[in-house]
Amino acid sequence: MKCLSLQVLYIECSSLVFIPSFIQISAQMRTYPKNATTQYYPREFSEEEKETLKQSKPLVDFLNNASISVEIALQQNEITNTFIDDWKHLAEEEGTFGDKTDTHLKEYQSFTDLHSPMEKMITCVSWHPTIYGLIAVSVAVRLSFEDRVHFSGKLLLQPSLILFWSFSDPIHPQLMLESPDDIFCFKFCPSDPNIIAGGCINGQIVMWDITAHADRIVNVKAGGSRSKKATLKPMFLLEPESNKEAMYIRHCAVSSIENGHKKVITDIHWLSDTFEINRMGSVFENRSGICCQLVTCSADCTICFWDIRPQKPLTPQTIEKKKEESIEIPFDVPSTFLHLDLSWKPLTKVRLSKGETSLDHCPTKISLKEDHLLCKTQVCTPSTNTPLKDKVLAQSKTAKAEEMNPYHNLDSGMPNLLKPIDDFCTKFFVGTEEGEVIYTDWKMEKDPETGRFMPKKPVSLHTIHDGIVHTIQRSPFYDDIILTVGGWNVAIWKESVMTGPLLQSCCAPKRYTSGHWSLTRPGVFYIGREDGYIDIWDLLEKTHEPAQSQNICITMITCIKPWIFSPKQQFIAIADYYGTLHILEIPWTLTRPSTNEMTSINHYFEREVKHLEYVEQRKKIREQEKKEMEQEMAKKKVKIYQKSKEQMEAELKMDYESYLELEKTVLINLGLIKVTEKGSYSDVV
Repeated sequence: MKCLSLQVLYIECSSLVFIPSFIQISAQMRTYPKNATTQYYPREFSEEEKETLKQSKPLVDFLNNASISVEIALQQNEITNTFIDDWKHLAEEEGTFGDKTDTHLKEYQSFTDLHSPMEKMITCVSWHPTIYGLIAVSVAVRLSFEDRVHFSGKLLLQPSLILFWSFSDPIHPQLMLESPDDIFCFKFCPSDPNIIAGGCINGQIVMWDITAHADRIVNVKAGGSRSKKATLKPMFLLEPESNKEAMYIRHCAVSSIENGHKKVITDIHWLSDTFEINRMGSVFENRSGICCQLVTCSADCTICFWDIRPQKPLTPQTIEKKKEESIEIPFDVPSTFLHLDLSWKPLTKVRLSKGETSLDHCPTKISLKEDHLLCKTQVCTPSTNTPLKDKVLAQSKTAKAEEMNPYHNLDSGMPNLLKPIDDFCTKFFVGTEEGEVIYTDWKMEKDPETGRFMPKKPVSLHTIHDGIVHTIQRSPFYDDIILTVGGWNVAIWKESVMTGPLLQSCCAPKRYTSGHWSLTRPGVFYIGREDGYIDIWDLLEKTHEPAQSQNICITMITCIKPWIFSPKQQFIAIADYYGTLHILEIPWTLTRPSTNEMTSINHYFEREVKHLEYVEQRKKIREQEKKEMEQEMAKKKVKIYQKSKEQMEAELKMDYESYLELEKTVLINLGLIKVTEKGSYSDVV
């Protein structure tokens, strides 16, 4: 046994010695592409077999039984989409910004002019049409008319400005547009956002051309040199910038004081680039393809239409005469609208006469038919951001920008050669200081008595608001739905319904000062109040009161303007009386429309129209019923007439006979007279 064990141990030791530590095996085969084809033919029945199968009874029975199932399946495919994913359509699409349950506006940024020595308020706000994060605001001194007269000397020393703010720099404005007086309203040109028109408190219209300075606002980058300096040093230690003077831009042209408005311009609009009007208000095609006309309303009871083109074609003699009389303009002012400066007159004026008296309506806001349309804009190509070091570079830069500007060489309008538009709607809505909403026409008609052309009478007039109308705006989804805000209430109108508003809110706790439709939800609009709150109305949720109210500031809200950054993110700009511009982010619930929201809101408006029609019908029926009741009451009030002698004797005889019958009955009941007695009771008596 011991020898056997030793042998086993020897074998184990030998196996450990002769096994290699590792083994590596590899194999490689070379492959070559080979040509290969496969050809086959399907098995088919012969013609005789086909004829035999067609006449066979099993095939006919199968087709009759299967045709019903096939027809049902085809009908189901036509009715129901079998490829839809029901799980994905159980809820609406997910949003990325904020929680769905969050319904409040969130503060994103705010802007305040810290360098202004006087207290100012924001009068108008407008987002730049093509540049992200750029917004323009007009500011005015917070003074009454008497204080303006008293401090007129000091006001002349302070420039009236339109400030351009950028998200990248909340402290320094990117541009400052100078004007002769405080601006109360302004609008970017839909054809070219570098052209801006504004209305002053003194009744003048101001035009700016910022084409030469477009690179300053296009090439703005977050965290630029100015923001870096502001983070490293205090403001009083900052070095003055070399291009600080370039931030102030003078106006190109200003209208004539004698021939324009006499009071503050309260609203201004660019007419669409598809049409233009003449002095009589007739509409023609606009062949230039750019917006060339403006419409303004003022507190002097007039609505003016303006044309930025030369009214008459310039002859060589006229050009030479103007060159001799012209004053040399500064090098940094473009000559785009030099032909309008101090000589610009309105094309036509419309006065809203009350008719019964010599007084006129005082318009504050207007809304044209074309306001809801998306106007064309030209995206300006950014240029190199070179500072203005000397006059030569500035002049060359301005000349180059003017060559690219379509408004530099404007031809005079020639309505005689243009094609008229007959089916164009020339009616528009007007809001007044007295709270009236007027639907009128800008076309002139000839007065048969005097022979002069006069404005037409208003089509309808309703006094719904108990204060000045601050907002009158068409819905971006329905071109015939108008929102009006004024006094203590809000109203929604339909253009074809002249009987009254579709919706009229009850009195609010504070006065309403501004309003605006939502840009993505048909049933949502925002209303600003004088106590700094903003009311958010959602017609799908409530129609008798706001869906929610949120405090934004401690003073009056002067202007509201929403803006779409992307399909998933929207902002709303809210300006207040203290000169602060608040930028808030709109939550997901107020930006994403619900399923079939547009159809639901349209049905709501149709129901309200039917309700108004029913009310009018009931009024007519009630008036007819009232007339019939009055006629019946008149018939009942018959006059008492004198009876004749024969009628009186007949009535006395009838009364006497009835008395005798009663006496006979009493005597018979007492047994004094027998019933069997012959003769009448009168004979017995």
